[in-house]
Order: sequence, then structure tokens, then C-alpha cells
Amino acid sequence: MAVSIKSKAEIELMKEAGRILAITHEEMRKQIRPGMSTYEIDRIGEEVIRSYNCIPSFLNYNGYPASICVSINEEVVHGIPSKKRIIQEGDIVSLDAGVIYKGYHSDSARTHIMPGASKEVRQLVKVTKESFFKGIEQAVPGNHISDISRAVQEYAESFGYGVVRDLVGHGVGAKLHEEPEVPNFVGKRRGIKLCAGMTIAVEPMIAMGTYEVYWEDDDWTVVTEDNLPASHYENTILITENGPEILSQAPGIEL
Repeated sequence: MAVSIKSKAEIELMKEAGRILAITHEEMRKQIRPGMSTYEIDRIGEEVIRSYNCIPSFLNYNGYPASICVSINEEVVHGIPSKKRIIQEGDIVSLDAGVIYKGYHSDSARTHIMPGASKEVRQLVKVTKESFFKGIEQAVPGNHISDISRAVQEYAESFGYGVVRDLVGHGVGAKLHEEPEVPNFVGKRRGIKLCAGMTIAVEPMIAMGTYEVYWEDDDWTVVTEDNLPASHYENTILITENGPEILSQAPGIEL
């Protein structure tokens, strides 16, 4: 397994990609509302990315037809934006996006809660985000990938939630998806040992019910088997000697 260790110059490029991505998420957060189509959200996100002379990481990636993955309620990830898909009161909407800046990627996701959402759904979104931060506490040199995975899984499952198994986090850098895989659950292998200079996307995908999922006929949209809601939270992080550093952030914008 060839895992890329980033140079100081590469890290600076990824930080700028991450800053622009954080600004993109913030603009989408400000504008998302019931009555808006998922296509409109995609347009907003792409316009912000291109306004910084950057390229959306997802557009045409393996044939994906949009710049922003917009997934609602039981859709876990990779929902395709559509003029016909209208956001409703009470929905939760996951927005997954990536930015390419001078050849380097940043990748992050946020789940937004629409007015009228239930207390149970709000807790799911909160716990998903918290599980990310539990996970990256373990993202230190000398630990293994499985230490991140275990922390995410144990925290989410302590609330009775399902941790999706069919999709995982990943390395990120000059490519959107690099080695290593970063599961949100513990498997039979410990995974590689972490060291300074690695850049990875940690992305809990947590379901209110079962962790089982299926792919819809569009071959992209991933949906929970029991049609209960799911939440997604992701950031690109850098492993440093002093602990993890989140690269997909910008000053003054809440993570």
C-alpha cells in the first residue's frame, strides 16, 4: 500500500483548497431552505468553487453528473441533484463537496437540519458530527487507522445507531481518493500505522436504524435498507506530530 506523505508545499495547497471548500459549504448553509430544489444547491456550490478559479472535485468523477452530492433523509451519500427534488420542512440534507486547487483536493460534508425536524433526527445529526471528533482524537502518529474507526463506531453505536459498512473514508491529496481506506467501523485488520504528513478524509456515515444500504437505479444514490434517516459529516485532516489538523476549514466559519 503506497500512502502519500505530503510535503510542506503540498499541505499549503491543500489548506487553501480546504479554505475555499469551507467557504463553499458556508454559502450553501446560508441559502439552503425548504422549497429549494437540490439542483439549486448544486448551482450555488459550483458557482462559489469556480469563483475562486477552482474546479469541483466531484463533477464528472467516475461519471458523477454534478458538483455537489445532495442527499436527503434516508439517502446516505451521493444523491444526484435534480430540479424535481424539492427540500421539505423536517428534512435533513447532507451536502458532500470537494475542491481542486492547483491540482490538490479537499473533501468535506455537512448535514443540515431543516425547520420542523424531529428531536430524534436532530440528535442523529449531532452525534454523527461528534463521532467525527471522537475519531480524530485518535489520529496521531503511532496509532493505526483502526483506532480512528473504533472511536467513531463505539461512540455512534452507544446511541443505538448503525454505522454504515459499505462506504469508508480515504486518503486525499493529488487524487480525490488515495490510500489508505479509513473505515468508520473496526474490521479484521488494524490498518496502516499513522505518521506525520498523511492527509485523510474521515467521514462518519451514521444511520438511525440498520447500517445496511442499497444503491438506487441511478447507480449513485446510497439509501438505508430500512428507509430511516442517515447523517454524514466529513473533513480532510492532516496528521501532525502535535495531533490532527483539520484542513477543510476557514477562519470565522463554524466546523
